[in-house]
Amino acid sequence: MQNAALRLKELAERLIGAELPVRIRGWDGSEAGPPGAPTLVVRNRRALRHLLWKPGELGLARAWVAGDLDVDGDLYETLDRMAGFIWERGEDARTLRQAVRDPDVRAAARELLALSAPFLPPAPPPEERRRRGRLHRHTKHSDRRAISHHYDVGNDFYELVLGPSMVYSCAYWASPDATLEDAQRDKLELVSRKLGLRPGTRLLDVGCGWGSMAIHAAREHGVNVVGVTLSQEQAAYARKRIAEEGLTDRIEIRVQDYRDVRDGPYDAISSIGMAEHVGSERYLEYAHDLHALLKPGGRLLNHQIARRPQTDESAYSVDEFIDAYVFPDGELAPVGTTVSLLERAGFEVRDTEAIREHYALTLRGWVANLEAAWPEAQRLTSPGRARVWRLYMAASALAFEHNRIGVNQVLAVKTPEGGASGLPLRSREWRA
Repeated sequence: MQNAALRLKELAERLIGAELPVRIRGWDGSEAGPPGAPTLVVRNRRALRHLLWKPGELGLARAWVAGDLDVDGDLYETLDRMAGFIWERGEDARTLRQAVRDPDVRAAARELLALSAPFLPPAPPPEERRRRGRLHRHTKHSDRRAISHHYDVGNDFYELVLGPSMVYSCAYWASPDATLEDAQRDKLELVSRKLGLRPGTRLLDVGCGWGSMAIHAAREHGVNVVGVTLSQEQAAYARKRIAEEGLTDRIEIRVQDYRDVRDGPYDAISSIGMAEHVGSERYLEYAHDLHALLKPGGRLLNHQIARRPQTDESAYSVDEFIDAYVFPDGELAPVGTTVSLLERAGFEVRDTEAIREHYALTLRGWVANLEAAWPEAQRLTSPGRARVWRLYMAASALAFEHNRIGVNQVLAVKTPEGGASGLPLRSREWRA
């Protein structure tokens, strides 16, 4: 057909009940939509079939990852414009089915169905994690599988995205002129100061990643560190870095579940970007386990992404795209919930610092790294996986900027019965 873009625009607006805020370019080269707006490129009819078989966010994600849907223009602007009529409207398969009761919507759906022919379900991209039900989430076995899906995609790829720091969590901009590398170093130092690290301190780094926190603590503060991860690739990389730094006498990296750590007590525990993997049904257990591993007066620094609270918390559901392609079984909780559970486990929460805007800057830095080496990124992993990361990080940057999600550093103490926390009267002096 000719002028596929105009037909797609008209049908999409009838289905959604709103004007499209972006242009559309069809597989025939035609274009329609607001002049000067970023362009959503529909490369073939298969993109429509992804959306028809899985309406909503997951269908869009599948079309994007498969390369059937693309963007010509600024990706951030495109996602920002689309958020208002897709993500923020909460459209999913259930609500779209309800909308189809409208005769005009049904007619538009039939026309879109005809336009997408042949109407066969396209296979999900190979990068999508196949679900095996949600009854056995956050067992030790399921957590190993989930972590492997996300982290065991090649250390070379992570080096390209994260840069030399190899820190995969929110950086901290102590200075507006700092580079991403500076900001990651300053974050590790901020964590170290909050934990009161000094020579001889015994630190447990839960979810140690590629060893950056362990190396910083040992090298800069003379600390003895045990780091645990479920990723074989991370552990191998971290051990190599530690050997090159000459720190093998101070750092031990284990492929071990935090629930299996039995050699406490530790003076301090850092958990940076790991608690999002724990799951709501396991979070109190996580908090109790870490509390038990600390000596009296020991400190926990829990650095964790948070979502906004909902009026009905039972209605919370995990983001489909993130669950299928990025963090399988990951869950976010409001910061108030996290603080309450840490307190229930026996911790005294002494400080909570929100650094939401810092994560937006971090993610934009990672996206810039990825885009600057796009051909190499696709070679190191797969074109689909590279597209997953570009979409996930860009969308996440916007989510932090618009306060849809946040990130917090919670400092908690296993305060002894006598009440002496060991913290200075002016605790924010750790910034000095």
